[in-house]
Amino acid sequence: MHQTVHVELGERAYDVEIGPDLLGQSGARIAPLLHRPKVAVLTDENVAALHLDGLRDGLFTAGIEMSSLALPAGEATKSWPHFERAVEWLLAEKVERRDVVIALGGGVIGDLAGFAAAVLRRGVRFVQIPTSLLAQVDSSVGGKTGINAPQGKNLIGAFHQPSLVLADTSVLGTMTDRDFLSGYGEVVKYGLLGDADFFEWLEDNGTDVAGGNMAARVRAVTRSVQMKADIVARDETEQGDRALLNLGHTFCHAFEAATGYSDRLLHGEGVAIGCALAFELSSRLGLCPQEDPSRVRAHLRTMGMKTDLADIPGELPGAEALVDLMAQDKKVIDGQLRFILARGIGQAFVTSDVPRDAVLSVLQDALATT
Repeated sequence: MHQTVHVELGERAYDVEIGPDLLGQSGARIAPLLHRPKVAVLTDENVAALHLDGLRDGLFTAGIEMSSLALPAGEATKSWPHFERAVEWLLAEKVERRDVVIALGGGVIGDLAGFAAAVLRRGVRFVQIPTSLLAQVDSSVGGKTGINAPQGKNLIGAFHQPSLVLADTSVLGTMTDRDFLSGYGEVVKYGLLGDADFFEWLEDNGTDVAGGNMAARVRAVTRSVQMKADIVARDETEQGDRALLNLGHTFCHAFEAATGYSDRLLHGEGVAIGCALAFELSSRLGLCPQEDPSRVRAHLRTMGMKTDLADIPGELPGAEALVDLMAQDKKVIDGQLRFILARGIGQAFVTSDVPRDAVLSVLQDALATT
């Protein structure tokens, strides 16, 4: 049931291993990367309680010694204070240029640990062991690392590719339903942006993926990773095609900022709502059939996911304020917002030619239902 996706980036190429029970095999898979049998692991307190012993046992089978630092769980950890703590700990552990740092956790730990590895001694290698669905299909692949700033998400960081990704689909069984479905928001995104057949497969099999069917989970993760790997290989630093991966994110990042990056709205939930609104905007601009946004929302509802602004608890700012929050997005170029819109399911494209009034109208109507 194990699958391998190769991310073709020349000298920085690496494999993403996908399948059950990879944590127990971690030693054998990581050992070829090591110059000495020792690794430093960055994780968070929640993941440490669930999976750190399993990683330690897996490494031990290959004679690899492990030290670890568990940071607090949550988005707030992607900040200067925790980044500083992580880097200083790695220095105290005497991590050398030829050593390997392991990121064991979700997207927060993966982003922070990758950024720490990128700057430590001007760059040490790292291995991603993503423990959430969102991290397995998105943040662990492609080399984007970083932390948040008060002005917005992921505004401080670097491109630093991992040397290996181990996506153990068994560990997904420890996720809460809400966290799993948040990650599923990114899975759906791949079908919507470039593979209508995959979206149709998700319509038929999404409940199996969420319900724990291992074969379905492996297939969903593998197809998502393959799509991302293909795009990253074409456009590593997001000069063109890679921006397609941000379908739904221009809306999402504004909603996350408006909710204070809190558990009012998880990232994948924001992506799902953002995808629905991107298709709504595309439909109103005459780019895609009116049936497409309805089909997107129907699938999200079938999965029990958030689909509209009304599903976000608490007060939200007005449409003008939300558009202003979008202006802090990394995808802004020369003051112009870039949107990922669609000519149909599986047919996304990048554009800066979106009238502000059209965006305001979509948001005003969405807010009117809250």
